[in-house]
Amino acid sequence: MGGMAESDPGPGIGSFVAIGDSFTEGLHDPYPGGGYRGWADRVAGVLAQRRPEFRYANLAIRGKLLDQVLAEQLPRAVEMAPDLVSLAAGGNDILRGSDVDVLAAQFESGVAELQAAGCRVIIFTGFDPRIFPVIRWLRGRIAAYDMHLRGIADKAGCDLVDLWSMRALNDTRAWSPDRLHLTAEGHRLVALRTCEVLAVPVTADWRAPLPPAAAGSGNRARWRAARRQDVRWAREFAVPWLRRRLTGASSGDGLSAKRPELLALSAVGSAAGSAALSVAGSAAGSAVPSPAGGPGEVGQNLL
Repeated sequence: MGGMAESDPGPGIGSFVAIGDSFTEGLHDPYPGGGYRGWADRVAGVLAQRRPEFRYANLAIRGKLLDQVLAEQLPRAVEMAPDLVSLAAGGNDILRGSDVDVLAAQFESGVAELQAAGCRVIIFTGFDPRIFPVIRWLRGRIAAYDMHLRGIADKAGCDLVDLWSMRALNDTRAWSPDRLHLTAEGHRLVALRTCEVLAVPVTADWRAPLPPAAAGSGNRARWRAARRQDVRWAREFAVPWLRRRLTGASSGDGLSAKRPELLALSAVGSAAGSAALSVAGSAAGSAVPSPAGGPGEVGQNLL
């Protein structure tokens, strides 16, 4: 990683604030004791292992639109004056049909505000949804938004994690049944990619493919199974989502940030309970227990 010393946690990263929506909150990457971990907690765990005084906050809340993230979370992040801020938002807006050009202009203003406050900023493109029926209809709009984000990163000189190009995520095992959120394995891969972009040394490779899936039955049986999954997805996820849109509700209504203060990981645990903040983990999402077993403490086997 660019000749960086193994003990170096990354250039000047002593504090990290993550803002955004469900992607950054960590949905579908559960801690054994309750709550969600996600890529941001995993990256924070790596940084904390390398710098004991490291502090972390995660303000992300599921269902938030870009303008809500910029109005509600970004000012709080600026107040905390961290070394690093991650900004990932806009996916919920695209699902609702928002103009991606307008979104990009809003996003760029948010990046500029964070940089004006002296924060290093890391942003994320959207995923390529081509492996899923229905959702892949949004592929063109997501690609257009991603091109804007790449341009913003180039112009502003901020870090960019290109999720679209991560072929390892073109595997349904990296995705939860709702087809919108990553599994624990998906979050692990994103955490590894993020560490690479931040020049934080890691030993695992996000490019490594998942183990081959077990051999299934014939083509016709697989087709039928896929259609059954489509029907289940429509009933359990698409219909409730449409109902929320019609009523003006959000999955994040009434929820607060899981880690609202910029504190050392061992000072105040997130909703994680006794689970470790580790980038390591199996495809099943098992966590590495922390040595002391206390809330928010960091496990040893990071990668």
